[in-house]
Amino acid sequence: MAATNQKDGTLNNRVGPIMRAGEVAMAVVEAAEMDNPDKEIVVEDKVAYLRISAEQELILTRESLEECLGRSFQMQEIEINLSSFAGQIEADSDHMRFYYNKSL
Repeated sequence: MAATNQKDGTLNNRVGPIMRAGEVAMAVVEAAEMDNPDKEIVVEDKVAYLRISAEQELILTRESLEECLGRSFQMQEIEINLSSFAGQIEADSDHMRFYYNKSL
């Protein structure tokens, strides 16, 4: 059996969306930084998609997304562009929250 280390993706507390590349994904990156000023937002550009994550919790607000896009925005647009996500998800018309209740 191989030893695992802390960099193993199964042994971390990173949460967040995995978005198809495009306008909404770029707005999510910018909004994540605005809505989570105390967190380090990690963006992994995989060409066709972006993996956007933070430790333990990541919040996105409609207000920030509208500011980043320069237009009105409905949170359902995230779901259309969401390929997958890490953690648990909570969503309503004004925000989306990615989180873990427990830490590794």
